[in-house]
Amino acid sequence: MNTLTSRLASAPSAEAPLTASTPAAYTLPAVAAGQRRLARAWLALALAALVGSGLFSVLLVLARTPGINAWLPAGDFFRVALVVHVDLSVLVWFVAIAGVLWTLNQRAARSAATTGIAWAALALAALGALGMALAAFVGPAAPVMANYIPVLEGTAFRAALAVFGLGAVLLVLQGLARPMPLGPALDGTGALRFGLNGSVVAAAVALLAFGWSLAVVPTELPAKAYYEILFWGGGHALQFTWTLMMLVAWLALAQACGAQLPLSPRVVLLMFAVALAGVFVTPLAYLAYDATTVEHRDLHTWGMRIGGGLAIAPLALAVLLALLRRRGTGSTSEQGSLRVALTPEQRPLRAALLASMLLFVAGGLIGLTIQGSNVKIPAHYHGCIVGVTLALMGLVYHLLPQFGWRAPAGRLALAQPWLYGIGQLMHIVGLVWSGGYGVQRKVAGSEQVLRSSGEVAGMGLMGLGGLLAIAGGLLFVVVVWRATRARS
Repeated sequence: MNTLTSRLASAPSAEAPLTASTPAAYTLPAVAAGQRRLARAWLALALAALVGSGLFSVLLVLARTPGINAWLPAGDFFRVALVVHVDLSVLVWFVAIAGVLWTLNQRAARSAATTGIAWAALALAALGALGMALAAFVGPAAPVMANYIPVLEGTAFRAALAVFGLGAVLLVLQGLARPMPLGPALDGTGALRFGLNGSVVAAAVALLAFGWSLAVVPTELPAKAYYEILFWGGGHALQFTWTLMMLVAWLALAQACGAQLPLSPRVVLLMFAVALAGVFVTPLAYLAYDATTVEHRDLHTWGMRIGGGLAIAPLALAVLLALLRRRGTGSTSEQGSLRVALTPEQRPLRAALLASMLLFVAGGLIGLTIQGSNVKIPAHYHGCIVGVTLALMGLVYHLLPQFGWRAPAGRLALAQPWLYGIGQLMHIVGLVWSGGYGVQRKVAGSEQVLRSSGEVAGMGLMGLGGLLAIAGGLLFVVVVWRATRARS
């Protein structure tokens, strides 16, 4: 682990003094001309993953919606669609956005070989993602509903997942080998770079965990138990990666909206370090317990619950306070300082930031109510995952002008985060409602056994919210596509 942590650039010993008149600016690294094409290509993969997951999620929502699901096959049809939807919307989307951010956070390549490896990572990831989507239609393959990375138990899907994994390995190695230095004096940009470097380290630990499990988990286990154990450790470690990326996005979006964060770069760097520290429970779990034991599983869970959440609340409160002070009313405050109204380009950024924080907090609170195995569990992780997704969507809007495209503005760009966020909030409220009646997760159609009007109403609300969220996700692709049609 010392080798991994040494890749994080060390913080400088001196910091320029900050005063009320010179607050720290939490801006992302500027997009270098040599990195722009590669970052754009990773963004294209991310958008393609969202389109694919949206198409599969339509099948998911319809298969669970009372009345409509009677016209659709259940069982394996639902589960195959669920496997591909989850892998595209969580795994491929997040890795592709990580590819965008880590590319921006890397030093420029100095050799053709280094550039070739960077493009090879993208090509393998894209080929693997396409293969996973097509595997749903190529030959019979039993769906295995493992947590974090569900799979189709077939040669085509497993080969595609392996190709995608190889692309992710090359991407992480690039991030570890060429991180951007924090700068001679720690500032807001340096603090965000530290957060991005930390997310690369967390991803490296996750890959280490996946490889470790692959080496020690007995292959003779039943498929469900095998894949559940195989992806448990690495899946938990990946949550630290996504959380760090979300925190970077929150700070950058607040800054882009004109909010002045009441935190110094050193405090932000400390919060990022705290958010990263919990990931090192992962190798300890493998050293302390056999990967097949309950103790091993529980140690990963507690490491994520305790270590992963310590930095979120302080940073979320700081961002919320900065937004409340900002408010963008265009009027004069009691102290006489002018509050400048938000520009059309800033409004979608603030909408994405607020919707992200709302969903993430809702998902966290739902997690405290989980008892047993029911649809409260997907309500919890849908809230948290979509909270991360909305933050990254806002960050994409923010970065588009640096890629040479137009900044999203107007009614569609402003409505998109709220449509996606409110739809997803309705979706998870419906799941929590139904979970209170004991409706089981990962089932559809008649397998749901909806006995009462309350259960039917809860799943109906879930279906309506899910359809709105799907529309919001696809609208994001439309807004970005329209922005790329015009130069900045």
